[in-house]
Amino acid sequence: MDVAGIDRRRVGAEETSRANRGWWDGAADEYQAEHGDFLRDSGFVWCPEGLDEADARLLGDVVGRDVLEIGCGAGQCGRWLVGQGARVVAFDLSFRQLQHSHRIDLDSASRLPVVQADAEVLPFADGSFDLSCSAFGALPFVADPGAVLSEVRRVLRPGGRLVFSVSHPIRWAFPDDPGPAGLTSDRSYFDRSPYVEIGADGEASYVEHHRTMADWVGHIVGSGLVLRGLTEPEWPRGHEREWGGWSPLRGRLLPGTAIFTCVRA
Repeated sequence: MDVAGIDRRRVGAEETSRANRGWWDGAADEYQAEHGDFLRDSGFVWCPEGLDEADARLLGDVVGRDVLEIGCGAGQCGRWLVGQGARVVAFDLSFRQLQHSHRIDLDSASRLPVVQADAEVLPFADGSFDLSCSAFGALPFVADPGAVLSEVRRVLRPGGRLVFSVSHPIRWAFPDDPGPAGLTSDRSYFDRSPYVEIGADGEASYVEHHRTMADWVGHIVGSGLVLRGLTEPEWPRGHEREWGGWSPLRGRLLPGTAIFTCVRA
């Protein structure tokens, strides 16, 4: 994607949604070509550290459960859940990402029901799901995460669980560089200005929002969910893959991912 400039400024919900829908539609082919093998057509990888739900079991027993995947991309996680006996519906803002999900379905003779939707206004009835999950889907890319979490609470049944992963907030204090330059903080952790890429037309073409750890806890509690766990995956030995700013060098010193486990009481 061509980037005319980088900015740090306040961006509202409508502008964020429009920019990120366009960016992911344009970047989906390259993203799936670069990361598809790591994610697998049917696999639940929580983060660039490679934490796999088959081992972590953060969602618990999924057999016979109704599950919503938030920001599903090409549906790799949802497809794995279907293979484990769950009933899954997945959604994404990007139509092109959902086309890749359909491509994988055709190639693998599988079927994952998908919907194009904005995470801040979910097109599902109250109390429709037992579980909800998101592996770096939607939540880092919305202007109002509280709205998303409130919507997820609405569609969960009492006792339902939400597990979601995002970039670890501490990473925002460091350059997004997998090498030595990424080990020295160059900005305030408390600067919540979104990262904004500007397109050739002068409009925002990509937006990612920063929240501190306290912000995330506040949004979870404010939505009426209960925080039950926080996982900070460590970089595993033998894992040499770089993914953007994630790398073995940084991963052995700094947390790269935060995974929150929440329940609707």
